[in-house]
Amino acid sequence: MAKHRSQLEIERKYDVDADLPTPHLVGVGAVAVESEPHTAELVATYYDTEELRLARQRIAVRARRGGSDEGWHVKLPPGEEGRPELHWPLGDGVQPPADLLEVIGDELGDGRLVPVARVTNVRDTTVLTDAAGFELAELCDDHVRSENLRTGASDAWREWEVELLSGAPDSRERRTALLDGIEAELLAAGARPSASSSKLQRALGL
Repeated sequence: MAKHRSQLEIERKYDVDADLPTPHLVGVGAVAVESEPHTAELVATYYDTEELRLARQRIAVRARRGGSDEGWHVKLPPGEEGRPELHWPLGDGVQPPADLLEVIGDELGDGRLVPVARVTNVRDTTVLTDAAGFELAELCDDHVRSENLRTGASDAWREWEVELLSGAPDSRERRTALLDGIEAELLAAGARPSASSSKLQRALGL
């Protein structure tokens, strides 16, 4: 049985126009250094039941190819702070690991997983570190194309995503303050809080 690892995803998402320059964030909170952007193409196929039983419960199952976290992912409903995310090796990228199916068994019920959406994302990632070299957060500049595999509908958009990393502050109050500081700069640059809670929700028109 494939072993999984888990993390708590604490992030904020923003809608941005296609030609909007990405602002510099050095000086926000403890941010002292910005890395050069790293570009990767991420292709994710999302799975659900025909009636979207999981999506309607804010659960996402995907097989992602490309990037540093290639593999099977399950995103569970958000909690008080952040969203639990579980990761498994990709394997053949078609058959979900048995352990993954066990995790969502109650929500899946007697439903059968089928591909419901494909999201292709060209992502430029900038890592924000403090003066001691601890990675606080990353700013992802995402150019997204989606296809609803149930209806054939497609969409394209750009968004910014700020996610906290392992060197983020160790208290919720300070983490929120860091995210608020970054958000103020992004909004001042022309970003808008995302109208969709996730790429999957937008791809499916939910």
